[in-house]
Amino acid sequence: MKPAWILSVALLAAACGAPEPGTVSAKAREAAPDFELLDLDDNPVELSALRGKTVILDFWATWCPPCEYQVPGLNQLRTAHADADDLVVIGVSVDVDGVEVVEPWIQEHGVEYTIVMGDEKLARKFGAQGFPALVAVSPDGGIDSRHSGVIEYGELEEIVAEAAVERPAEPGSSP
Repeated sequence: MKPAWILSVALLAAACGAPEPGTVSAKAREAAPDFELLDLDDNPVELSALRGKTVILDFWATWCPPCEYQVPGLNQLRTAHADADDLVVIGVSVDVDGVEVVEPWIQEHGVEYTIVMGDEKLARKFGAQGFPALVAVSPDGGIDSRHSGVIEYGELEEIVAEAAVERPAEPGSSP
């Protein structure tokens, strides 16, 4: 029997438009759409500039209650890989109200990884079907996997390890 908090998170995820929590793999490593977004200090963050590293993109919003449950695991993941410099964790806010609502939220929830300001259109380009949505981008710039719902630290480590494995690209794709 699952603990009550798992059921609560699943119900909240459904309220945010997320499908049943789980993994939707994209092992074909289609090329990740490039973007250049501003972080909260107005510094540009360009996805293509991060080639050679595994990139975890967490699409989230302040109005999405389950999104806050993702923060501790992402903080722990970032910390665990800080010395190796092989991983970048980026939270992509889809809040339409901008930095004014995002900054207080990240302070309150203790976010320690980079936050950039995106939108739902970009999230959809990456295959997000609700929030939170996590996309693992392999060092070659291809999408390794997509995940809907809250993911705990242990599973995040598995995702990172899988994304780092070199695989040939699908014919006709260009990661």
